[in-house]
Amino acid sequence: MSEAEQTLLLTRPKQQAGEWLARMAALGVQAVSLPLIDIVPTDGQAARAAGTLLPTAALAVFVSPNAVTQFFAAQAPGFAWPAHTLAACVGPGSAQALRAAGVPAALIVQPPADSPSLDSEHLWPQLRERAWGGRRVLMIRGDGGREWLADRLRELGAMPEFFSVYQRRCPELTLPEQALLQAALSAPGRYVWLFSSAEAIGYLHTLSGPAADWRHARCIATHARIAARAEELGVGHVVLARPDARAVAEALGVMRGRPLQSFSL
Repeated sequence: MSEAEQTLLLTRPKQQAGEWLARMAALGVQAVSLPLIDIVPTDGQAARAAGTLLPTAALAVFVSPNAVTQFFAAQAPGFAWPAHTLAACVGPGSAQALRAAGVPAALIVQPPADSPSLDSEHLWPQLRERAWGGRRVLMIRGDGGREWLADRLRELGAMPEFFSVYQRRCPELTLPEQALLQAALSAPGRYVWLFSSAEAIGYLHTLSGPAADWRHARCIATHARIAARAEELGVGHVVLARPDARAVAEALGVMRGRPLQSFSL
């Protein structure tokens, strides 16, 4: 198989795989899903508690599309987003999920579309000039995670509160997924990994075993921290790209030696 026919391995959770597969197909990219993180909902108690507090909050921060999905799934019928509460997120997938759940677009705060990276550091400039003294902020997330943004808000007098609405686990691969993983390990030249989580790379190390040889593997990482984790794993060729379908397609084109303008929606 030539490099131009390499298959992109999407490692996002199953809940997000369908949308990403459709995006990549629209760009002419051959891709398959190999989820490396299993998303397990909690009992909904934390999400409901956050929903009760939402009208008293100045801001709710959603760390991922899964946080959005699990938060709204736990709310009672007729739940409506308060008109004075901002909703912040770092990626377009989360913003789209918020709009689909009924949050007005004018209340959604996210990094600019042309940000070099989509993370808390690039969200912060959209928030830091606001008055935060004594104001409640709800951090809607999975079990654990970075607290950089909460720390910045706290420094300006905000009162962050954390709500874990889902858990992340190492997945139990199905038989077809196990076969796909073995194929990628035995024929690394046929595949390019797309990593959107450093934690997922850790689970991949667990699933593949310590004897796996990653020197000939190729990957696209959607953040510098993720790229660093891929290099720690031993991946021989690591390329950075924003977590956007077109940016990923363009990065894949660079790896294949194809002109960027060959990708179009």
